[in-house]
Amino acid sequence: MTRSIATDRTVQFAALVLLAVAASGLVLPAWVVNNLMFGLARGAAVLGLLVLWRTGLMSFGHALYFGLGAYAVAMSEQWMGVTDFALRIVIAMLAATLVGFLLGFILRRYRDIFFAMLSLAFSMVLYGILVKTEALGSTDGFSVSQTTFLGWLPEDKLALFMAISLVCLLLAVLVQVYLKSTLGRLTTAIKDNEIRVEYLGFSVARAIHVKYVISAALAGAAGGMMAMALGQVDPDSMVYWTVSGELVFITIMAGPGSVLAPFVGAILFEFLRTYAFEIAPHAWQLIVGATLLLIIFFLPGGVWSLLERIPFVRRLRHE
Repeated sequence: MTRSIATDRTVQFAALVLLAVAASGLVLPAWVVNNLMFGLARGAAVLGLLVLWRTGLMSFGHALYFGLGAYAVAMSEQWMGVTDFALRIVIAMLAATLVGFLLGFILRRYRDIFFAMLSLAFSMVLYGILVKTEALGSTDGFSVSQTTFLGWLPEDKLALFMAISLVCLLLAVLVQVYLKSTLGRLTTAIKDNEIRVEYLGFSVARAIHVKYVISAALAGAAGGMMAMALGQVDPDSMVYWTVSGELVFITIMAGPGSVLAPFVGAILFEFLRTYAFEIAPHAWQLIVGATLLLIIFFLPGGVWSLLERIPFVRRLRHE
């Protein structure tokens, strides 16, 4: 298994790209590093949506798990004084995984728009609870102190950026391994014909449940990394429906072609939003929306389909 992972071209390419991104932090300006860090964090959540999308499902409420991960990081510091990077990631993923596991028993019974809107409803329930509860920070949220690494407190965010890059690489590798497994290969089969999958002896409901939990865990990790990168959590920036909309936007823009696509799409989104706001502060959403329309019309397979025109990248899809 270890040897097959190491020889997987997708894994090798993802490792090359993400390690290059991490190394770029040594020479790039601070604002670029921040955008890359935010993009990588969101990319982890989009990676989870990619797993669902390949199954024919789309969640409009993944801000639920993104926010759970972010708030788990903030509240673990408030209540237990946790500032270590590894512990924060674990806590964020556990919180999201637990809730995803419980809600999965409900959501695995629905498909299409019902799945999407029900997930959005659960997300807005959490938003309402956070806004109305003073003990959870209400509309102000919590500040998140600088992350430590085994007791070491770095002077800047470069160490955090590199740590986030490595975590994203690990998540991409794990998802690639999952997609290559028997359960992972059911992803497209379920999308094509659920009845035939049942005839093969597999439970579609159970398979979707597993995929949903994986997706929730990835979004939780993403929220935890975003909380550490921003240094602040609040309901509007972490749980509101627009956060889910951004994740869906990036998923469509990136395309489902590779486990690396979500990170490419998320980084492009961060820079697109930055420059759109710089060009038109009061109409930047128009620029972002127009970009999505152009991608839907001319690149229905997302940005990754454009990269697949490169021979080496195209070969990755057919491994």
